[in-house]
Amino acid sequence: MSTPFPSAPVVSPVAAPAAATLAPRTAQHANASTIAPAPAPAPAKAVQYKPTPARLPLMAQPRVQRVVYPLLVGMALVALWQGLVTGLELPPYLVPSPVLMMKTLFTDWAALGGSLWVTVKITVLAFVVATVAGVLISFLFVQSKRIETALFPYAVLLQVTPIVAVAPLIIIWVKDPMASMVICAALVALFPIISNTTLGLRSVEPDLQAYFQLNRATRMQTLLRLRIPSALPYFFGGLRISSGLALIGAVVAEFVAGTGGTGAGLAYQILQAGFQLNIPRMFAALLLISLTGVALFALMAWLTRAALGSWHASENSMD
Repeated sequence: MSTPFPSAPVVSPVAAPAAATLAPRTAQHANASTIAPAPAPAPAKAVQYKPTPARLPLMAQPRVQRVVYPLLVGMALVALWQGLVTGLELPPYLVPSPVLMMKTLFTDWAALGGSLWVTVKITVLAFVVATVAGVLISFLFVQSKRIETALFPYAVLLQVTPIVAVAPLIIIWVKDPMASMVICAALVALFPIISNTTLGLRSVEPDLQAYFQLNRATRMQTLLRLRIPSALPYFFGGLRISSGLALIGAVVAEFVAGTGGTGAGLAYQILQAGFQLNIPRMFAALLLISLTGVALFALMAWLTRAALGSWHASENSMD
């Protein structure tokens, strides 16, 4: 019995040419798939121009508004004052007109200018004394809660006592009139600095205080590097209040002292003008006192902005 042999595959005559033509294409496709395509060139980066912010109009700028708006209100009030005095024909010994007040200011500038310098000198000295004393007392208060509890009521008592009642005693005890008036004005301006600075020194973030304690910082290091930076906004707020109170205290002390001559302040000029019924001169002296108070407040506001403007939120708000 013969063993069967496997039969060879039968290729049809039509499929043979197709297979022959298919083989080169398959080989080309295999070769093309193995060759990596060349990387496409990176597109050139387009230059992006940042649009410059449009500049606000002059009257829309906050700095200009802070100056122009109060000036417009002041001009309107002065115009109303002048119109009422002229329309009602009020005599100068009752209510002088703004024009007459300005004429008197220029005419009597020799006396009013010297008195203004005396009042400003007393105010500045009292303000410096109150600032130094208030900061030192606040540093003492913040070292111990018991010290603050024991001494703070006396600071409040000093604030609520009328300076008019204390000034005669100070003038009697202190022989120098200038020194006595400086002390009186300093007592008036002292409490806001004590209160605000103590509050600022106490207003420390608990996490930062715990971090300083964790690193075993001394009392002096904690005071200089943590408490004082935290208290600066409160301290400058107290300066704004105390600058005006120092001026008020200086004028009150001048009223009580009643010093005349070359060392007389604006308060003495007001008293003398009242005795002589020189009401335009009285109004001119009051105008100088008011402008001095505004200048002191503006100076403290500028100092606050210079010290806190780069890092504190109170001076960086856009409103």
